[in-house]
Amino acid sequence: MIYNEFQGLKLSALGMGNMRLPVIDGDDNQIDVKAAEEMFAYCMESGINYYDTAYGYHGGKSELVVGELLKKYDRSSFYLASKFPGYDLTNMPKVKEIFEDQLKKCQVEYFDFYMFHNVCEMNVDAYLDPKYGIYDYLMEQKRNGRIKHLGFSAHGDIECMTKFLEAYGKDMEFCQIELNYFDYKFQDAKGKVELLKKWNLPIWVMEPVRGGQLATLSEEATAKLTAARPDEKVPAWAFRFLQAIPEVTMTLSGMSNMQQLRDNIATYEENKPLNEAEMELILGVADDMIRKTTIPCTGCHYCVSHCPKGLDIPFLLKLYNEAMVAGSGTFIAPMALSSVDAEKQPEYCIGCHSCEKVCPQTIQIPDALHSFAQKMGRVQE
Repeated sequence: MIYNEFQGLKLSALGMGNMRLPVIDGDDNQIDVKAAEEMFAYCMESGINYYDTAYGYHGGKSELVVGELLKKYDRSSFYLASKFPGYDLTNMPKVKEIFEDQLKKCQVEYFDFYMFHNVCEMNVDAYLDPKYGIYDYLMEQKRNGRIKHLGFSAHGDIECMTKFLEAYGKDMEFCQIELNYFDYKFQDAKGKVELLKKWNLPIWVMEPVRGGQLATLSEEATAKLTAARPDEKVPAWAFRFLQAIPEVTMTLSGMSNMQQLRDNIATYEENKPLNEAEMELILGVADDMIRKTTIPCTGCHYCVSHCPKGLDIPFLLKLYNEAMVAGSGTFIAPMALSSVDAEKQPEYCIGCHSCEKVCPQTIQIPDALHSFAQKMGRVQE
């Protein structure tokens, strides 16, 4: 197992994410505890010492199972991470109640790592609102030794992350973002890496294979990768890509079965980062995937000045692309859409086609916005 240094700690470069544990009969709320126990044992045997969970994973069951499975091991042999669930605004006044509950569920006296969960456009203002006392309470817990290292995870854009950092960045020790070779350009993860580098914050990675989307590629893409690295499996390319980014300290993978676990651990037996030519190759594969699945909006904003409803069309098309790429598993698009004023939602497009007349990409914008509104359940099909 490869290890990375963090403030004097020796962290396994691969961490066990516990959002996608094995389940019974496809029910996300019924974790297969026996199968998970076998996976945890293999993790421990193989040198994984970082375990990530959260209040809402598996319908609130993840922390319970993680706590139960880890209690048999010496507390000094693993690092445990959880998060305050600010993705649900109703939780904002409950930071003390929730934190105490999390410690109890995980059967520990402290968290090695703790985060403001999912900082995004929907909740950043609430996170920064002093009336909830979230920051003050978590800082107090850190002073009391119940949080060893405090950070945040983010699904918001760079502007949103910057807003959070300008308020709390001096006290943040790490940041967890969605980083993979597809989102390097698609969600401007590259820009987020550069932002965090400016703040001297090491990066924790979530969704390294984008929820499994990068585990299987087209025959054409697979052939290209195999030709470049004959002994490397397709999923491993996602991890080798991350190994080439020096700011990455921790990569979390939500492994659902023993085969995934074995394969990923085998990958992390060696540090084999992609070279410059291989980086160009994998980012080219990502570009091909983006072109085939998304609307080619460049964000020029010509359309906005011609929209009689004043819709932020590039932003809506960006969310539409996210929804199209993520498919039925999308959550970023509806989450970001919830921060948009009611009269600026995609269904408020009147279909006048004024925007299309000035679009350099000749995008059929009204059709896309109507399709987006349907996909989000805002209008009937």
